[in-house]
Amino acid sequence: MTLPEGVKRREIAGERQLATCGEPVYGEPTDGDWRAWDPSRSKLGAVLSAGVDTGLSSGDRVLYLGAASGTTVGHVADFAGPTYAVEFAPRPVRDLLDVAADRPNLFPLLKDARAPETYAHVVEPVEAVIQDVATRGQAEVALANRQFLEPEGRLIAAIKARSEDVTREPAAVFEDALERLREGYEVLATERLEPYHEDHLGVIARPR
Repeated sequence: MTLPEGVKRREIAGERQLATCGEPVYGEPTDGDWRAWDPSRSKLGAVLSAGVDTGLSSGDRVLYLGAASGTTVGHVADFAGPTYAVEFAPRPVRDLLDVAADRPNLFPLLKDARAPETYAHVVEPVEAVIQDVATRGQAEVALANRQFLEPEGRLIAAIKARSEDVTREPAAVFEDALERLREGYEVLATERLEPYHEDHLGVIARPR
């Protein structure tokens, strides 16, 4: 398995699991400074657990779209460089601010990932865009935020089929999303995220 430096497999609570060094966020088990990364609560954690090479490296500048209350982006900020966390809903942003209080490299942004022009003045060029937005038009969100990616950067996205169309087969929804993504990205790898997340597809891509 290819893991970013700063993400390890460790024995925690009697189980070998992914972990990062940092303050606990969601009651996860810990071992000293290391805290378990629960893939059932994190799409990125599920991608890493599946052995997919995300291209993430320690110290990367990251734009995280759909940060919610900070469950996953807290782990990302544990090993990454400046991490810009975009979340649209005010309630989870309050929790996200608590996560950021222990991580000076984590910058919460109460913004809409569908409108990158509203935070373009804040976000520097990044090595990775990590996307977990449960909305229709997930490929369009990724295309709109491609502007922030360095030429050799990576998109790591979780496509949720039911957010696009609850009436269609997930495989068909995924194929449509990938076709749209290919208008601006080269798709490097895909991985279904079961058993951790039903009807989700992990996608690794780089900008064209």
